[in-house]
Amino acid sequence: MKKVAAVLAGVLIATGLTLTVSPATQAAACEGTYTIVVGGFTDNTSSIFTGNVSQRVGYSAALNSQSARQGVDELNRLIRDQRAACPSQHAKVVGFSEGAAVAHIWVTENWQTFDNVNAVLIADPKRDPNGLGGNGLAGQAPSAVFGPIVGAPLVGVDRFFGNVPTVSLCADDIICDELAPSGWIGYAEHKHVNNYDFNVDRYSDDGVGQWFNGQYFPDK
Repeated sequence: MKKVAAVLAGVLIATGLTLTVSPATQAAACEGTYTIVVGGFTDNTSSIFTGNVSQRVGYSAALNSQSARQGVDELNRLIRDQRAACPSQHAKVVGFSEGAAVAHIWVTENWQTFDNVNAVLIADPKRDPNGLGGNGLAGQAPSAVFGPIVGAPLVGVDRFFGNVPTVSLCADDIICDELAPSGWIGYAEHKHVNNYDFNVDRYSDDGVGQWFNGQYFPDK
């Protein structure tokens, strides 16, 4: 299965979109929660999310480290611009798939300098299972193959969220769990998308722990 994962990752990289289409950036209201979303592979306008979305991050959404870095930098710019305009507003970062990796990396890099924020990671390829299933895609293939191709910061799994409330969701999905029963067949059957709810209003401003295959597990 790991060999299949490495091959598919190479195919995705080879065919990844490189054009960046940035959604129009408009000042969001200071009332309520500022919800900023990051879409996954090929979703370069983060269009998959519904509900009260304040801002959609635009980035190349190709499966490589340059794209991930671009997404992190753009997320950082947008969320900090909003915070400068609305200092007391809570921010909620929601990412899916590669976008979850972008959100994950942003939290890891910025938790010490940004407060009043939480993160929702849906099908995070950088998911550290913490005893629940297996690694996400970023930690599945042998590092000798996956690491040099994809590169940091996208490669590797971890739980470095500092004091930012972070909830991770993974449901029978090979992208966030190498032991997912449906395997790569499930990915081809669109379980990677169909198993999740993309309405951002479903997710709280302070969720922590993991929702794994329909069950909630608090942080250990």
